[in-house]
Amino acid sequence: MTKPIYTDYFFDEPAYNTHDGGYVPLERPDVPAKPLAIPALLKPDRETATDVYYTVTAQAGETQILPGAKTKTWGYNASVLGQTIVFPVGKHIHVTLQNHLPELTTFHWHGLIVSGPYVDGGCHAPVYPGEEKHIDFTLDQPAATTWLHAHPCPSTAEQVWHGLATMVLVTDAHSASLPLPHEYGVDDIPLVLQDRRFHENNQLDYHADYDPDGVQGPTALINGTVNPYFDVTTQKLRLRLLDGANRREWRLHFSDDLPFTQIAGDTSLLPTPVTMTKLMLTCAERAEIVVDFKGRQPGDKVTLFADDVPIVEFRIHAFQPDDTALPEHLFTVSAPTVDPALPVRKVVMSGMDEQVMLDGKKFNMQRIDAKQPVGQAEYWDITNTNEMHGGMVHPFHMHGTSFLVISRNGHAPYPNETGFKDTVGVNPGETVRLLVKFDLPGVYMYHCHIIEHEDGGMMAQIQTYEPGKPLPKYQLMDMDTLMNAFAKERGIKPSELWMAGMESYEKMGMKM
Repeated sequence: MTKPIYTDYFFDEPAYNTHDGGYVPLERPDVPAKPLAIPALLKPDRETATDVYYTVTAQAGETQILPGAKTKTWGYNASVLGQTIVFPVGKHIHVTLQNHLPELTTFHWHGLIVSGPYVDGGCHAPVYPGEEKHIDFTLDQPAATTWLHAHPCPSTAEQVWHGLATMVLVTDAHSASLPLPHEYGVDDIPLVLQDRRFHENNQLDYHADYDPDGVQGPTALINGTVNPYFDVTTQKLRLRLLDGANRREWRLHFSDDLPFTQIAGDTSLLPTPVTMTKLMLTCAERAEIVVDFKGRQPGDKVTLFADDVPIVEFRIHAFQPDDTALPEHLFTVSAPTVDPALPVRKVVMSGMDEQVMLDGKKFNMQRIDAKQPVGQAEYWDITNTNEMHGGMVHPFHMHGTSFLVISRNGHAPYPNETGFKDTVGVNPGETVRLLVKFDLPGVYMYHCHIIEHEDGGMMAQIQTYEPGKPLPKYQLMDMDTLMNAFAKERGIKPSELWMAGMESYEKMGMKM
């Protein structure tokens, strides 16, 4: 039986970001091609048979992104983005979090199933300049491509724009046993997809570029590289794609519509491979794909496009033939059972610009919006009611868990959504049903991952708890403390402080 090859992007075309009033199209940069930057692997401080120790440092630096002046950037153990972190499932992991930035930040482990709110690293876990904190956890989840990014509401978007984002690879024995490309930097390649606008002397100016519906720039950066190429020395490549942009959706295809096969989504392998010629990622989504260059000759070039703009050139060199077939079965999904007597939890994402809200409210760090027992599986219906200007796709993300996509408006999910995920794009007028179970008690955020939307209040919090035990008391950050800290660090009065998202509350007459 011939397997289908999907040739569309699945999502609703009228809701693509190309229709936004503030849409910024990508432009092909007029700069020399450069080798694709492959982030180094972060080396453990030490490792034993049972434990592994890392130090992750948020730091400021300068990066040669464009010809001329270097760009002032932030990164993790690097001047921009960061070194790739590898966390093995089952080992006890210890992480020292260091802040060498001039202002507070947080370290959010997007896609890791760790306790909240402190280890998870949302807005309640600030690390102040010159300080360090220590966290530890043991992962019990499938192998996946996850990531680390700053999350200090309402400055998440600005800090990510500065460069605070890096890949985190979760590894396990099952994934390692499969006949997939595994050699990092050779045939297993991370691709962090972002966009920026560069101002005078090649500098970033987030305030100047601010748009409450999401900041975009005309220049694509892939692993922080403008106009990159990669030298292909193997017949097959495994590309780990991350939409690390603040706002941009990435609609990807290769030259000549070269087919490729998706093998994984956000937080697990797919049960079976899905072959396609086009892939769309909404903000924060990940996809692992395998590209087969069989039949290509040394000197050939294959280009990866975002819409009609080339973003990476793959230069073919001599390689050994590889007739290894992808397994028909990659991963077994074990879906928890939902008690049919439980009500379905309803979540509504609404609005655009400053009017974005979740369930008719803007985020309040001191407010718990929902509760769910640990170990209890529930259905969540996520509805996008936004119809302003034709509406837009809202990527819905949950901290501290992964979920299964059950249906879209009562129909089957997209073919590449059959594994575990933590982020899902919801079309205007659509209800996406999720199967959600939390394994750890804590306080977690759920929100739109257009980062300016979450900063603007399209976010809520859930407390998960162990039935029969008293609810723990958590020290939750409050906005006044956060604002005063940022103002002090910037050497200004709190009344002079500007941060992404503040205008969204002010224009709606709401208090942050």
